[in-house]
Amino acid sequence: MDHATRAFRFAFLGALFAGTAVAAGAFGAHALKAILDPAMLTVYETAARYQMYHALGLFVVAWFTRETHSSVAVRAGWLFCAGILLFSGSLYVVALAGIKWMGALTPLGGVSFIGGWACLAWTAWRAGRLQ
Repeated sequence: MDHATRAFRFAFLGALFAGTAVAAGAFGAHALKAILDPAMLTVYETAARYQMYHALGLFVVAWFTRETHSSVAVRAGWLFCAGILLFSGSLYVVALAGIKWMGALTPLGGVSFIGGWACLAWTAWRAGRLQ
């Protein structure tokens, strides 16, 4: 698969995750406010917020992938996707279904996010050195 195709894939995933983060946030603000206790609503809002941050990060990944053709940037994108599913996904389940043990997956998502940002930092550093 060429880098342009990978870049468009990450832009698509970024848009998909951003759109669902907006929907989740609206659902939380309107439908869940009366249902969830304040602590679980905060957990839910954290999930939506981090999903949005990393959905936007996927657009950065798409740009770096297209501009640098870096496999490390591609790795960042997949780490962001894994982080969204593990971090935000586990928090959504904890808040909505009350399955507390799913919270054990949350740190794995956090590590994925950190790894993704480290990959982007490496890509930017390498691209800057090559000029």
